[in-house]
Formats: sequence, C-alpha cells, structure tokens
Amino acid sequence: MKYLIAFAASLICLSPVPQQKETGKKIFLLMGQSNMAGRGNITAAFENLTDSRVLMLNANNEFITAKHPIHFDKPKAVGVGPGLTFGMNMAKAYPKDSIYLIPCAVGGTSINKWEPEAFDKSTNTHPYDDAVLRIKEAMKKGKIDGVIWLQGESDSNPKAAATYLSKLTALIARIRYETNNPELPFVVGELGTFRKEFQLINNELYKLPALVSFTKVVTSENLSHKGDTTHFDAPSAAIYGDRFAKAMLELMKK
Repeated sequence: MKYLIAFAASLICLSPVPQQKETGKKIFLLMGQSNMAGRGNITAAFENLTDSRVLMLNANNEFITAKHPIHFDKPKAVGVGPGLTFGMNMAKAYPKDSIYLIPCAVGGTSINKWEPEAFDKSTNTHPYDDAVLRIKEAMKKGKIDGVIWLQGESDSNPKAAATYLSKLTALIARIRYETNNPELPFVVGELGTFRKEFQLINNELYKLPALVSFTKVVTSENLSHKGDTTHFDAPSAAIYGDRFAKAMLELMKK
C-alpha cells in the first residue's frame, strides 16, 4: 500500500552535429549519481571511442557526437561511465536508428535530491528539475524510450536504505509521468560489491521488479573500483554499459 501512496503522490508534483537524414530515433535518459556520470580515467583506449549514430545532449542543449565524458556535472571529475557503451550497444541493436543519450546524473546526490525543487548545494543544481528540462528538450526529437539508473552510494546507511525503495518507486512514477509513458523501461544497476554498506541499497533494488512493471536490475558482479572503493574504473564502467543495454533490450522487447 505504501508504494501505491508514493506512486500517487509522485504525480503532483564540442559543436553541433549537422542535420542528417534519419530513419528512426531511440532516446535514453542516463540518471543517478557519480557512477552513472562516470569517474573512470579517460585513457587512450577510451578517448576517441565514438559512433556516428550515437549522440549526446551537451551542456548547451546541443546534440553532438557522443564521446567520453558524457556528463558535465562536475567537470574536473567526470570520466568514463556506462553511458557511451550502452549507447553503442543500442546502436548495434537498432542499426537503422540514431541513439540519443540524455545525461542527467549528478555526482554525490542522494535520492532525496531527485525530487521536485530539491537543491544540491555542492553542484548548485536542482537534479530532478534540471532533468525534467532536459527531458523536455529531448522530447522535441521524439518519445523517450528508456532510462538507466545508477545511484545509491549516498544512501548506503540503515536509515536511508529503509525508505529507499519507496522513493525510487515514486521517482519512476514521476519520470513516467513526465515522459507520458506509463510503461517506460527503467533499468537500475547494483552498487559496487567493494563496500559492505552498498549491499543495503542492493538488497532494496532486488525487490523492485516485483513491485514495478517494466523494470530490471543489472548486476555489478566482478566489476572493479578505480582505487577509491567507490567509483568503477573505466573498463568496469564500459562493461556495465553492456549489461545495461542487454537489460534494456529485454524490456523493450516486452
């Protein structure tokens, strides 16, 4: 019952790419905190990784060819995240479509910052409200096809974890309302296995598919951190992008 209440309450609330002929579009939101934004080191192997059919919305609301870093939440810290390899996998799955990535993640944000009007002082942003503005910009291109979500490190304590699932459920409802798609595929990622307290959030994530339709949880098994026991290294972030894509494709087939 508490999840239904949360669902009801939630409803209240580089240079531009030249235009080219497209046979179709798939648009995806990248949401969460720093591991979605990407903190992996941009080595030579990742620096020039691109696909002409994978585009990203930059800080100036321009669609440009996607490359690392996809996000710009903390310019001095951003690096390799799962978004680009996710997008490149989706491009392979839809060879006649262009893939549009909408970066919305903000490092260091708890799920409480992903509510309307919530303000994040460290980045001087309103994570949810800013995401809505970017969603509206993206919807000028077409419908939103899915969301990938990686967040929870900031909520990895007993008190916050106890209410995490209801807040995530409400967030999904809000995003589906904003995108006018009650069946919008929503894929969430486990936190890394390299900190014991992260399992508090993972335990809540596992419950999501039974409560909310068109959702999936992807594993972080065998992924590594960059040495800080918090952020995935670049190779692991890329592998995570593959896993997000596989889960998204499974949901989209439904």
